[in-house]
Amino acid sequence: MAHAFQCEIVTAEEQLFSGKIQSAVVPGKLGDMGIYAGHSALISKLRPGVIRLVLENNSVQQESIFYVSGGFVEVVPTTITVLAEKVIRAEDIDEKAATEAKRHAQELMNHPSKDLDYARAMVQLTEALAQLRTLDEIRKLIRGR
Repeated sequence: MAHAFQCEIVTAEEQLFSGKIQSAVVPGKLGDMGIYAGHSALISKLRPGVIRLVLENNSVQQESIFYVSGGFVEVVPTTITVLAEKVIRAEDIDEKAATEAKRHAQELMNHPSKDLDYARAMVQLTEALAQLRTLDEIRKLIRGR
């Protein structure tokens, strides 16, 4: 059995998760990172994406899934801390709003105007896609039970 370690997920406004986990996958700036107890110390910027936590449980594997818009992750051998700009539990994501945000960003990028802030439209598209990916992850988890 893997060793459990502490995980904290926080924003400036609230703490969304605090507890013991077996492992975590976080969306690092250069790709997804798997983290286990005893991991080497690191700090990385986060991109919009999915955080998957395998919770400490002796009998059944349980997972928690979150959407993160960006921020930083700090890892030391006994703790992982996610300092996020925005975090949403997968089950709290508004699929209709995410789909509409995706459509709107794609429309802006496909029909540019003089006022278009392309970088802002790209960020909106990236965040909407990450939220929809998070919903897909929670659906896969539910189907697997």
